[in-house]
Amino acid sequence: MTAGALSPGDGDLPEFLRRLMAGAEHLPLRHRMQQRTSTARRSAVLILFAEGPHGPDVLLIEKSAHLRTHAGQPAFPGGGADPGEDYPVGTALREAQEEAGVDPAGVRVLGTLPELFLGPSDNLVVPVVAWWDEPSEVLVGDPQEVARVARVPLAELVDPANRYRLKHPVGFLGPAFAVAGMEVWGFTAGVLEAVLEAAGLARPWDATDVRPIDPDKIRPGRVPGSVDEGGTEDSAAPTVADPGGPAPRRVRFPGDER
Repeated sequence: MTAGALSPGDGDLPEFLRRLMAGAEHLPLRHRMQQRTSTARRSAVLILFAEGPHGPDVLLIEKSAHLRTHAGQPAFPGGGADPGEDYPVGTALREAQEEAGVDPAGVRVLGTLPELFLGPSDNLVVPVVAWWDEPSEVLVGDPQEVARVARVPLAELVDPANRYRLKHPVGFLGPAFAVAGMEVWGFTAGVLEAVLEAAGLARPWDATDVRPIDPDKIRPGRVPGSVDEGGTEDSAAPTVADPGGPAPRRVRFPGDER
């Protein structure tokens, strides 16, 4: 799939989102090609934008501290595909409804971003981009999985005062955002950084502001979405999945060639 022009019916979308859609196939993700495993779990996340009381925002959740992995980490709503499900769109919408109370009827799906293979968790993740035409009240679904839900204004994400890099004890660095009382890092921060750049919203910030990761957040293995100080990518960073083997259904942007 190649990203194309949105349909005339999408003329009401914000300009930043139109820019993102136009360049979706070439997001500035820091990644390298890596062959996905035959056991990779098909997963999807929903990157849901809306017009909020403080301008455009994006929906994030904070994982519950009770989880075995990714405990307490901010993330996009999402998870693994169920058998027979309309993957990846159906997966992303179902997870957003279960985790954050999002009514799928009010969501306009615009397309999918390049699939990403996360080696440490053996997940093949497809980000689904959508616009929330009719925002519903966000709420915590299962408290055993989700601690909180937040609509984070994009103005907070691009504010240079809220941006820095986190350093793992072994030397790997990755982007981070301090927003809505959360520290967003890892895979989610890497995708957000790329999306903001592609949307033309990114502002200059102090990349020399490097802070240590809270030891309580470190799990065995390397930090997802990180790079070392020399720019060499961590083997656990988000990577574009190898094109061979079975692939998920990809959603075309309106106007794409068939």
